[in-house]
Amino acid sequence: MGAISEFVDKYFLHFNAASLVDAADEYNAQLAKGNKMMITLAGAMSTAELGKILAEMIRQDKVHIISCTGANLEEDVMNLVAHDHYERIPNYRDLTPEQEQELLDRHLNRVTDTCIPEEEAFRRIQGKIHAFWSKAEKNNERYFPHQYLYQLLLSGDLEEHYQIDPKDSWLLAAAEKNIPIVVPGWEDSTLGNIFAGYCIKGELHASTMKSGIEYMTFLAKWYMETSKESKIGFFQIGGGIAGDFPICVVPMLEQDLEIETELWSYFCQISDSTTSFGSYSGAVPNEKITWGKLAIDTPKFIIESDATIVAPLIFAKVLGW
Repeated sequence: MGAISEFVDKYFLHFNAASLVDAADEYNAQLAKGNKMMITLAGAMSTAELGKILAEMIRQDKVHIISCTGANLEEDVMNLVAHDHYERIPNYRDLTPEQEQELLDRHLNRVTDTCIPEEEAFRRIQGKIHAFWSKAEKNNERYFPHQYLYQLLLSGDLEEHYQIDPKDSWLLAAAEKNIPIVVPGWEDSTLGNIFAGYCIKGELHASTMKSGIEYMTFLAKWYMETSKESKIGFFQIGGGIAGDFPICVVPMLEQDLEIETELWSYFCQISDSTTSFGSYSGAVPNEKITWGKLAIDTPKFIIESDATIVAPLIFAKVLGW
């Protein structure tokens, strides 16, 4: 074990700290059995630069499939090509509406304490990705949102703009290994809005982009094929659609298609959502038993804390750092 793992084992002994250790140890136990692991990314994990360690998890085959929001998909690329132009706002809680307007006027879009520079991030990618969308349409080809970004990254067209070590980009690591990604609700991302704009103007057709339903059918096929050889665990960072969408593939196969299906073999969620009436993000894992997602004996963990703190520590322990 490395220094981080030793520190965590020595001092993280109770409450959420102990849950962190237990979840990391069981993650490793799942991998030792030959099981696969899905990671889901909600929130602004890419802007939080989780790629610095998630990319290494991908390279070392500790992650086998990812579900993420459209924001996390694109913001990893934005960080890759515009990192030097980001601005940090440590006193973000004290900003007045007028100060927020000043940021907008400077084309800075704030995510908590970090501002994404519109011109350097969004516009630098827009022209490049449009070429791949247009090429596919001319060739009567259709791809998923992440596949277009894979094509862009692997083409090398953005390399001249890299402002971080490319080893710190989780999407580039995923593209190089061609691991599967599902991106539910991609349409509400910035690139999704841009693509919709081209469709409204008649420059592109919506059919050039594969849909959310097609993502689900792809995931169902992947799950059925993969679960023949190994069980699959579920590691959820945050809540929302990034987690809700893929976890449903198991009851869909079992109940709607009536295909005997392995349940998820492991479940961990890092979340600051609290249990409340109808809150799925804050629901305890046992509620998922009633939906046919988890079994009685599935190892289940909830870590009620900040994912930007917890996820790197768990990944470091999984990596043996």
